[in-house]
Parts: sequence; structure tokens; C-alpha cells
Amino acid sequence: MISPQDQKLLMLLRQNARTSVSDLARSLGLSRSTVQNRIARLEASGVIQGYSLEVGRAYSENQVEAHVSIKVRQKLTARTNTALEQIHHVAQLFSVSGEYDLIAIVQAQSLEELSAVLDEIGNLEGVERTNSAVVLETKFRR
Repeated sequence: MISPQDQKLLMLLRQNARTSVSDLARSLGLSRSTVQNRIARLEASGVIQGYSLEVGRAYSENQVEAHVSIKVRQKLTARTNTALEQIHHVAQLFSVSGEYDLIAIVQAQSLEELSAVLDEIGNLEGVERTNSAVVLETKFRR
């Protein structure tokens, strides 16, 4: 269970994980040491697992992204998940309910590269079928 102040802190860190502790403290109306202690506690408890890179528009505007629904042979699920994790174009992989078992978020530098990655996914042992939706425009991302 985390406090409302911790929720606000997480929101600020999601917006910019590189914000200084001093700026976070000012935004939260807390002391710098209190914010440092809260961050350390959130990291130690596993609420904050790490910090990641968010690429800018100049890079992401030139990328092509697709959401790929994947139907997997049940006995090969673990092997298929491992194989998908090895494809660096697969940015995220979700297990879902419904007709398909997985949804992969695939990112590539061109439609040709995306097509090759989709073929690679479709040819993996354990993949029965796929259905892809290319993202035309991102309205917002949090």
C-alpha cells in the first residue's frame, strides 16, 4: 500500500524520471531528504523497478509500430515466449484473454523491416497464426 504522496511522486517520475530530487521535493511540498527516503523505499519494495529511456519524436516519428495478436500452441507457450523475447523488435509482450494468447508490440524502422519481423514471428515454432494492426498515429502515450 502506498500513500497519496507516493502516488504523486510516481506520477512526477513517470513524467520525467530525471527530475532532480530538489524539484520533486518542491513539487510535493516535502523536504529533499524525505523525497530521497521515499524513492529509496519505493525502489527497495519493488514499486520502482528501474528507470528507462523514452525516445524522442525525432526518432519515434520515423518508426513503424504494429500490434500483433498471436495464437500459440499451448504446449509450446514458454518456448514461444522465450523466442519472442529474443527478437529485439518486440518491445512488449502481453498475455491476453480471448481468441489470441499474446499481443506483441513490434517496432521497426521501415515497413519492409516490419514485414520481415512479422514473417519471423509467424514462422516461430509454436505460433499457429497472427493478426497484425499497424499503428497509423499515436494520439498520446503515458
